[in-house]
Amino acid sequence: MKADRMKKLERNKDVELTTHIMENTNIMTTILKNMPTSTHHSHQSHHAHAKSIKDVATIILGGGRGTRLFPLTKSVSKPALCFGGRYRIIDIPISNALNSGCHQIYVITQFLSSSLHQHIFKTYRMSSFSSGFIELLPAEERHLSQTWFQGTADAVRQNLDYFLDTSAEYFLILSGDQLYNMDFVDMLHFAQKTDADLVIATLPIDDHDAKRMGVLQVDENDFIVSFKEKPQEKTEIDSMRLTKPAGHKSNNSPLDLLGSMGIYLFKRKALIDLLLQDSREDFGKHLIPTKVAEGNAAAYIYKGYWEDIGTIESFHKANLALTEVHPLFDCYNEAKSLYTSPTNLPGAKIYGTKINNSIICEGAIVAAEEITHSILGPRTVVQKGSSINDTYIMGNDSYLPQTKSSRLPHQFQIGENCTIKKAIIDKCTYIGNDVQLINKNNLLDLDHELVYIRDGIIIVPRGTSLPDGFIL
Repeated sequence: MKADRMKKLERNKDVELTTHIMENTNIMTTILKNMPTSTHHSHQSHHAHAKSIKDVATIILGGGRGTRLFPLTKSVSKPALCFGGRYRIIDIPISNALNSGCHQIYVITQFLSSSLHQHIFKTYRMSSFSSGFIELLPAEERHLSQTWFQGTADAVRQNLDYFLDTSAEYFLILSGDQLYNMDFVDMLHFAQKTDADLVIATLPIDDHDAKRMGVLQVDENDFIVSFKEKPQEKTEIDSMRLTKPAGHKSNNSPLDLLGSMGIYLFKRKALIDLLLQDSREDFGKHLIPTKVAEGNAAAYIYKGYWEDIGTIESFHKANLALTEVHPLFDCYNEAKSLYTSPTNLPGAKIYGTKINNSIICEGAIVAAEEITHSILGPRTVVQKGSSINDTYIMGNDSYLPQTKSSRLPHQFQIGENCTIKKAIIDKCTYIGNDVQLINKNNLLDLDHELVYIRDGIIIVPRGTSLPDGFIL
């Protein structure tokens, strides 16, 4: 009994000290001396290594506003957006972590997080016989901090007391809004081989991509010697070029730059020290350049598929790319399963429809004339005579509204004899008969009371009802 009380007192002391580090960085030495052995054993030796991927804790940043994806992010956060018909974007980083054997997972959330929380809670339940977990860390008011997360680094810093509860020797930091299939075990082995404090996952890119990514320059041993966040000037980009291109794009532009994928693997002590040393808000803009200047940061070069779906154009393109015969992002690879919430729906019903290069999800009821290069999400209903091309329809959570509400249409469907081209149709929408969504004036951007156009793509927001004969 006495031993239990002593352990509880020691634990409370640990939490109090680790919370205080956000205000006073000079007490780091005191914290490490007073911290229980189980929470700081990785600090004992500069050369301590994780024995396996089980010694890695994963932190997924899922709180971004996603302003460039508006109006899709009008009512849900970017990681909660439906992807590929039946998935959520957050499923990608969680699935990659689980497939790699990372079973200690934290998801930090902030903006419009209710839908995201519900999805994670329903989908990911670790076995009671496993020591793994997925823990949600929403923004919350604290005694010493009463502000929202101000950036990626600030979000991690404000939750540091939770992360110190684990015995993890490495922390893997992932974005909640990217597409890739990656084995983090290989990245861990690279980190152990180089003994780097920080490993950044990178991939070969061209000049166009450099302007939207962090760009790195490395030495012959793949240690980072220079880092620039989203360089815009040609002289800046030229100064970061590789000696020899790592390949070429399909348009033959050389891939002679290294771009940061926003995936970071930190040694435990290195992450804590960096968060204390540099109190600014963002990893890419602030803390990563600080660590690169300090030294012992390496670049893990990844040559597989990766895409940051931060705009309407990239979101639309990434979804429809799944309909290709051999998609770069392969949801059909059972060795790298993509997990999501089960729907318990029947198979799709299709009546006399010509379907080409498309994905029709479970529960869909389709009597359209033609579906080409499109995705129809769960419970999508399309009436006879309609034609759908180059369009992502997210589907619905139910066939009819669960309650009578002025905020939602009386039913969710695409009516008869409609023509829809190059569009994104959000959930819970009603499109009347004889509607034409074809962007007849070839607009790049439009804010209409019912629909939007971004990057030349028509968007019908969640809860919209388009009357019969509507033409855009």
